[in-house]
Amino acid sequence: MGISFEVIRTIHVSQQAAYRGLLDLDAAQHWMQGLVKMERLDEGQMREGSQWRETRRMFGNEASEHFEVIELNEPNKIVLRCDGTKGTTGKGEFIFTYRLKSSGNQTVVTLHGEIKGLTGLTKFFGKVMAGVFKKASAKDLDALKSYLER
Repeated sequence: MGISFEVIRTIHVSQQAAYRGLLDLDAAQHWMQGLVKMERLDEGQMREGSQWRETRRMFGNEASEHFEVIELNEPNKIVLRCDGTKGTTGKGEFIFTYRLKSSGNQTVVTLHGEIKGLTGLTKFFGKVMAGVFKKASAKDLDALKSYLER
């Protein structure tokens, strides 16, 4: 069983604008905290199977993680997978499911995060780290919200 967390934010833009904002890797430099670089590993429009490497400065060091889009249901749902074995983390699988629901002229974004594939001591610390992941995810959604609402 994985370790999970949830973050909910209301963004005062259309559901379509919020959906596009979550997938716009080129715009991430304008709002994503600590972003060093974003490298697409494929070309074209974002689709299921699209992949990228995201490098951020965290705790004074650069950390890179490998992401893949595993499900798109425009404009309602985005599911991203971060393969920890291909990045700085070195282990685990991180699934980020974004559900978007229109409510008038605003969108409620619910992020469900799940950390899987940790064993032994990393599983124990993973439970502690779930709070850190939740806090970082909340900061990212807050930053995206501010960027999109401008």
